[in-house]
Amino acid sequence: MSDQICRTDDSSGDDSMILLAFLLVVLSGLTHSIWSLFAKSSRNKSVFLWSISMIAAIVLLPSFIQELRTASLDTGAWLLLLASAVLQAVYGLLLSRTYQMGDLSQVYPIMRGTNTLLIPAFGVAFLGEPLSVPGWIGLLCMILGFIMLSGLLTRKSAAHGEGFSPAPVLMALGVGLCTTSYVLVDKINLQHVSALALLEVTNIGFAAGLTPAVLSSRQLSSEWKLNGKRIVLGAVLNTGSYLLFLLALAYAPVAHVSPVREIGTVFATLLGIFVLKEKQGTLRILSSLVITAGIMLIGFFG
Repeated sequence: MSDQICRTDDSSGDDSMILLAFLLVVLSGLTHSIWSLFAKSSRNKSVFLWSISMIAAIVLLPSFIQELRTASLDTGAWLLLLASAVLQAVYGLLLSRTYQMGDLSQVYPIMRGTNTLLIPAFGVAFLGEPLSVPGWIGLLCMILGFIMLSGLLTRKSAAHGEGFSPAPVLMALGVGLCTTSYVLVDKINLQHVSALALLEVTNIGFAAGLTPAVLSSRQLSSEWKLNGKRIVLGAVLNTGSYLLFLLALAYAPVAHVSPVREIGTVFATLLGIFVLKEKQGTLRILSSLVITAGIMLIGFFG
């Protein structure tokens, strides 16, 4: 009888930990979508994004220097860290440009979903890996969601002044491709450095990529005067989103919590429609739900 009670208590404890992990990862997705909202609504996207990454880079710099002093890295490890920084530089440039060209409710789901779409597609096409029926359904859901967000299904005549433009969608896909690339590189990097040290490398690379645009704009002080509080809060939310995700991993397997984080696509869509007053609200909410469903299917059953 006592053994049965103990097993019941253990099961209840496990359920509580899993629930806590899911709450943390949902909060992670929410915080990520909020700082993205701040970036989209800023006047100078490059300056805003650069400032966010620089704040985090300055905070993490002392621990990063300390780790490098004690770390024993070979040439290959240094080259991989450099590759991560370069990819982050490209990512920063593409991200700022994407937010200039497209609505948050249009580009955010594509940027966040491309990674989940490309990894299984790559595995099937080039590595001969099998994909389950729910996985195929998930891929089709994501492709359908991307097409819905692209505007192809709602394109209007040029006479109405709203002709179809593929540029924001292509830029968002570029951001997603860049994300896929640096995630793969960073998985290897974590074999050589800590997560905090790698986070510092990404911040430095991200800021370096945007530095020329920031200097040429000469709008650093004006952006801070206009959005200083949002910049600081955005830096906290950006770093906090990642830390919340790491905390969630302590309570549940990554395969269970990682797909749930992409609920941020729905949050970002809602913020874009109701806060930024972006158009095509019903279609974009439906599109984000379709993409999120595809991510869940691939993540859990693919």
